Amino acid sequence: MNIRSAILIPACAFPLLAQVSKKPGPAPRRDISGIWQPVSRIQGIQPIGAQAMPADGRPEHEPPYTALGLQLFKRNKPANGPTEVPEAEVNDPVHMCDPQGFPRENLFEVRTTQIIQTPVQVVVLYQYDKVWRVVWTDGRALPKEPEPRWYGYSVGKWRDDTTLVVQTNGTDERTWLDNAGRPHSEELRVEEQFHRLDHDTLELSMTIDDPKVYTKPWVALDKLRFTLQPPDFDVREMICSPSETAAYNKKHAIPAAGTRK
Repeated sequence: MNIRSAILIPACAFPLLAQVSKKPGPAPRRDISGIWQPVSRIQGIQPIGAQAMPADGRPEHEPPYTALGLQLFKRNKPANGPTEVPEAEVNDPVHMCDPQGFPRENLFEVRTTQIIQTPVQVVVLYQYDKVWRVVWTDGRALPKEPEPRWYGYSVGKWRDDTTLVVQTNGTDERTWLDNAGRPHSEELRVEEQFHRLDHDTLELSMTIDDPKVYTKPWVALDKLRFTLQPPDFDVREMICSPSETAAYNKKHAIPAAGTRK
């Protein structure tokens, strides 16, 4: 079959076309559960930093650092972005298989994500590194003096029937915000907004607020869109293996760094 004949085949020969073009139903009330996948693969991976604030050299994408924040940023040596260094010189904790923590879990390698709801919590299961977060929805407040955790403490409230607003504090300051090496302190406060646009579409927005590192809050995710997958969708593993990382560094990263001296 040549291309021209393929174009002339009537649409009725493809019954799936009707399914694809079918308008999704309304969003269920106060329900963001399901298996979700980013519409755009590159926006989910965010290789050079947060989707709404990529490290692409544009002034409007430069976070508003405090003097301390800029000092902390210059201390980090990422493998991507304008300040990238050779692989063997990277000091990204993720490259050593340390937990990437939160909010970086939303700002690097966001792939298929499963959300499960119970009457008192929302559980977010991430494909990357096969980790999870718990968002408490039972009315409790965030801890006032939290003990640092890789993924912090999260509480959520429904702003309306389709939008869950989540607040997180108590994150471990050793983690980076994103793949560009943006830092944060123990004073970091993160707000997420999970908005279910319709039955098949979820949007995630996120704001960073850390007065110690940034002079004002800034948007890291701006309506990152996900589509609902079938309930039997099989989520593959993505796990950082220390032994595989060491083997890669020995075979590729260290020799490559030597040739650049």
